[in-house]
Amino acid sequence: MNWISTRGTAPPVSFRDALFAGTAPDGGLYLPERLEPLPDAVLASLAGASMAHIGTEVAAHLLGDELPRTPLTGLMHAALDFPVPLVQLDERTWALELFHGPTLAFKDVGARVMARLTGHFSRGTALTVLVATSGDTGSAVADAFAGAPDVRVLVLYPQGQVSDVQEAQFAGIGGNVTAVAVRGTFDDCQALVKQAFADSSLRRDVHLTPANSINVGRLLPQAFYYFLLQAVTPDVVAVPSGNFGNLTAGLIARRLGARLPRFVAATNVNDIVPSYLRTGRYEPRASVRTVANAMDVGAPSNFERMRALYGGGLDALRADVTGAAFDDATVLETIGAVHRSLGYILDPH
Repeated sequence: MNWISTRGTAPPVSFRDALFAGTAPDGGLYLPERLEPLPDAVLASLAGASMAHIGTEVAAHLLGDELPRTPLTGLMHAALDFPVPLVQLDERTWALELFHGPTLAFKDVGARVMARLTGHFSRGTALTVLVATSGDTGSAVADAFAGAPDVRVLVLYPQGQVSDVQEAQFAGIGGNVTAVAVRGTFDDCQALVKQAFADSSLRRDVHLTPANSINVGRLLPQAFYYFLLQAVTPDVVAVPSGNFGNLTAGLIARRLGARLPRFVAATNVNDIVPSYLRTGRYEPRASVRTVANAMDVGAPSNFERMRALYGGGLDALRADVTGAAFDDATVLETIGAVHRSLGYILDPH
């Protein structure tokens, strides 16, 4: 299957080319040319299946013969070797626990699959992986690519605006991983990454590839775990959102046949998308620091993919996605209330 730009003026490319390019020549982000549901028999086989099996079937559907099934299966089993339990909290509420990977963040799913996809398709070419992080992404990408042959990883992060644990995770690995503290916000880090990828000579000379969710290799695996929710057929899926790769992946899973009636785009006070859904105006702005620092994003990259999936139609997007934003006081109050009533510890992001 070909992959096409959200902006519609770049030529279609293979998955491999989209993986290594990150962004399209016209500045857009890549999406599959078609998002057709998986065959009924395949969807049925995903009930109660492992993440590795789900990942194999979904990726095979979208990649076709670009990656034969035998290496694809091995790749998925190597990458997705940790549990993703669906835990019931009360009669009507379930939590999909995505923190059981090596860096305790949901981004382990995408980063570990991307690292193995990159290894498979690189064919011995030396690569420079560039990533901006507000916390979780840097840790997951650094761990996933640590020690990978012929791969250099550069992690840009806002100085003093990630947790001590997160900074230790990506700055303490060494070897082929270098962390760079930027005096600014995550949006400044993300702008530097975009500036680097706008330089065609730089991209060519150092074989630059991004590892944020703008990259299809990071985005695609995040669709896998939404099929685990079929065990409970949810009415609504609330998705913590920062750069909106997670929610975009959920919308993709829905197109692929996952039964996901509605989503809540849940943000902290950096409410760019909830505000758009309410007013119809998309107004990126400088991010504000919060206790949910991994969601401190003022210009979410994947919003472009969300709009593209709906052809720019606001009403159609509103029919599937509701926005909700919460300040620090509400986040902390809710964490306490849930622990008191259910004995469950929530993460702020």
